[in-house]
This record gives sequence, structure tokens and C-alpha cells, in this order.
Amino acid sequence: MRRLAGLLVVPLLLLSTAACGSDDKGSDSASMTNGLPAITAGAKFGEKPTLAKGEGDPPKELKVNVISKGDGAVTKKGDALQVNYLGQAWDSDKPFDNSFDRGQPFDLTLGAGQVIKGWDQGLEGQKVGSRIEIGIPPELGYGAQGQGDIKPNATLVFVVDILKSTTIPKSAGGSEVAQDNKDLPKVGTNTDGKAPSLTVPKVDPPTKLVSSYVLESKGEVVKGTDTVVVNYVAALWKDGKVFDSTYATGKTANFPLAQLTLKGLKDGITGKKVGSRVLIVAPPSEAFGDQEKQGIPKNSTLVFAVDILAKM
Repeated sequence: MRRLAGLLVVPLLLLSTAACGSDDKGSDSASMTNGLPAITAGAKFGEKPTLAKGEGDPPKELKVNVISKGDGAVTKKGDALQVNYLGQAWDSDKPFDNSFDRGQPFDLTLGAGQVIKGWDQGLEGQKVGSRIEIGIPPELGYGAQGQGDIKPNATLVFVVDILKSTTIPKSAGGSEVAQDNKDLPKVGTNTDGKAPSLTVPKVDPPTKLVSSYVLESKGEVVKGTDTVVVNYVAALWKDGKVFDSTYATGKTANFPLAQLTLKGLKDGITGKKVGSRVLIVAPPSEAFGDQEKQGIPKNSTLVFAVDILAKM
């Protein structure tokens, strides 16, 4: 099954440079705190930190230091998190990535495999409002193969501020809205967390964007600058064949709407209410036009059943 998300959003947690763990021997010193590199400046929650270079052998297992504990909810698998972070290789004193400079927090769904395993494991069970430092061994990072400029067997160190956590419901809900246009697809109204049915009629597709409620909730209205957590089924109008579904993987998707390149999907979600299920029909001019994308034929009309589960 094709993965549509890769066509729609920028890559998550871009890491540009890193290095291998140090072979030097040693123990905690002024540059180390509880087995991880010390924060040398910007130690308070919300401040951009700087980290010392790691000394001695890096941790062989995941290590988490709570720098300051917040008083918010405890994070759990399936929660939508918003965080700020700075990342550095164990044997470097130069960060390879951070969200503080971008002025844009990073959004993820905990335990959904959207980030490296060390993040999914290290962030679970922490309180919102906390600053933590995570030491991540290679097998919980990018392993022996590395990733891009990240060298094989690199140990990574992150400082992470947990800004927000949102519990994601299993399904959209709200009032059923009549689907009485026989020339439009019909979407199932189940609320059990399973994929809704999606039936495409054997008629010519619409030439303009369609975005209509299947289930209408009383949630907040989504803005074009929001990041939303969704479940969706996506099909081709031509034959009704499903080409992507988050239900098939059991993992929700995070859509930063400002970064969506598929205009019809962005515009179809914007203005709708969080907690709702929406039918979106995107004609070629609102989809991928005359370009073939990962096997999706050119000039395809795309059909989506989207549950807008949460807004970050």
C-alpha cells in the first residue's frame, strides 16, 4: 500500500549531522551530570540549552534525566505531544538540530513510530511541563546503518521540553449528516475506531473540491496553520481502490496543514471541526495534477474519509 503521508508533509525530526560515540574512558566530571553531558547554559524550561561534550563511554541503554519536572498530565502511548528539543552527538559539543531556533515546536504521536525508538520510549511517562535529557544508544537511534549524515553506531543526546499532550480519541463522533447526493461517495458512520467504509459511485467525478461532514462534532474549527492528528482512508475515484489507510498500520498521522502539498486535502480539512469525520474529494487540480506520484496515476481524482481526531 502506498504511503501518502510521505507526499504530504516534510520529513519528521530532520537530523543533519552526528558522530560516533567516544571510545575514551572516564567518569562523571564537571561536564557530565548523572551520566549524561551537562547543560552548560539555558538550563531552564523554555530556554535554548547548550550541552557539554560527552565524556567516557556513552550509555549502552536508554538513559533519561529529568532536569525539571512539570506539573501537567503524564504522557502515555497514543498521546499527541508538542515539544521543543535540541540534539547533539555524544562526542560533539555542537548541536546537529534544534527546534528553538526555528521558533516552531515539533509535533508527534507518542508510540506511533514517527520518531526514533529512543524518543518514543524516553518521552513516555513524563509530565507535561518537564525538561528531560535523553541519552540514546545506537539501537534506539539509527543503529549500524546510520541515517544521512548521522554516522553508523552514533549515540545521540537530546534535551526535550514537553510543552503539550493531547489524548487522541479512537474515532470521530458527533451528529450524522445526511449523505443524500448519489453522485458523491458514501462513507461509513461507525465510531468503533475501525476504518469506515468508502464507496465511490460509478459516475463522473466532480470538477471542484468537495468537503462535507459525515459526522459533525462540536469541536474547535481547524485553522490552516494548525497541526491536526488524523485517521484516514484514501481511494482513487476511477476504480474506488484504497491506496492508503492509517487504519492498516494502526498509527494515526500528524498533518501540519501549512506544510501540506496536496491542496485539496489541506483546504478540505481547514474550516472543519475537530472531532468530525469529513468526506473530501480532490480533483486533479487540487491533488497531484498531471504528475504521477508513487504509483498514483496522473490526473487522478482522490477521495478521502478523514477523522479529525485532535488539534495540537
